Amino acid sequence: MSAPTRRAALAGLAAALLLAGCATAPDPAGGWTHGRLALRVDATPERPAQSLSAGFELRGTDREGELRLISPLGTQVAAARWGPGLALLQTGEGERRFASLDALSREALGEPLPLAALPDWLAGRPWRGAAHTALGDGFEQLGWVVTTAALAEGQLQARRAAAPAVSLRVRLDNAAAS
Repeated sequence: MSAPTRRAALAGLAAALLLAGCATAPDPAGGWTHGRLALRVDATPERPAQSLSAGFELRGTDREGELRLISPLGTQVAAARWGPGLALLQTGEGERRFASLDALSREALGEPLPLAALPDWLAGRPWRGAAHTALGDGFEQLGWVVTTAALAEGQLQARRAAAPAVSLRVRLDNAAAS
């Protein structure tokens, strides 16, 4: 995968991951959740550290949804859509199809990330598809510590300590548009 395509795919994954603990879940009837995200993936022997920040628009559930990444100038950088058995990533280089969100994340980052859990994390709760451990300010699930202490202010932090370590931050906008 080329560096620009990898960056766009990473941005899409970042948006999804960062949304994991947002205060307001997307409206399943079609409303959009808007905000800003930041992602950092630590270096490995195979690749340098990666980081990005972008605006995002998200709607849907773990089964079906859409995510758009927006540049600081307001242009769409990448869009991901998913449904049963399929995940699509649209960048300036075209559209790529994947069997799942895990496969999309594996291609973008070299490893699968828990994208199916994100809709529940977005609502501030653990995903029902895997065991979790409650923590004083959030929970741990699938190797991620999701800190929900600032959800009322529209902020989330999530961190995976396993190599490569990943740090996620989200800031939601107050206004939502459809």
